[in-house]
Amino acid sequence: MNETDIRKYAGLMEELGLTGLEITEDNKVVRLERMAPVMARESVAVDTVAPAREAAPKETAATQDYDSVTSPLVGIFYAAPAENAAPYVSVGDHVKKGQVLCLVEAMKLMNEIVAEADGVISRICATNGQVVEYGTELFHIKRAG
Repeated sequence: MNETDIRKYAGLMEELGLTGLEITEDNKVVRLERMAPVMARESVAVDTVAPAREAAPKETAATQDYDSVTSPLVGIFYAAPAENAAPYVSVGDHVKKGQVLCLVEAMKLMNEIVAEADGVISRICATNGQVVEYGTELFHIKRAG
C-alpha cells in the first residue's frame, strides 16, 4: 500500500468520524488509528455556528413535549445488556437522570447511554442491533413535571 492510499483512507476516516480503520490488501494488514475524539470536534463545530441555529430550537421546544436522546458516537445499538436479557427500558418506563438506557458498541467497547433528565420513555427510535451514526435519535423522553 502506498502513501497516496493511506492518505485517502485517513481522509475517509476524518469524513466519517472514525477513530480506527483496518485494511487488508495482498495479505498485508494496515491499521490506522487517531486519537481525536469525534465529540470534541463536533462540539467545536456546533459552537462556531450556534448563533445562526439558536432560534430554531426555541421554536420547536414549544411544540415538542419530549427530550431527544441521540447517539454520541457511531456504533451498534443494543437495547439490553445481553442477548437474552430484558431491555434496559421500554416505552412507558419512568427513568431517572443517570439511568442507563442502552449500549452503543464501538470498536469492541460497550458505551452506556444514560438519561440526562428525569422523565418517561415515550418512544424508542432505534432497533436492537441497528448501526447508528453520531446524532442518530435513540429515544424520546417526555419531561417529568
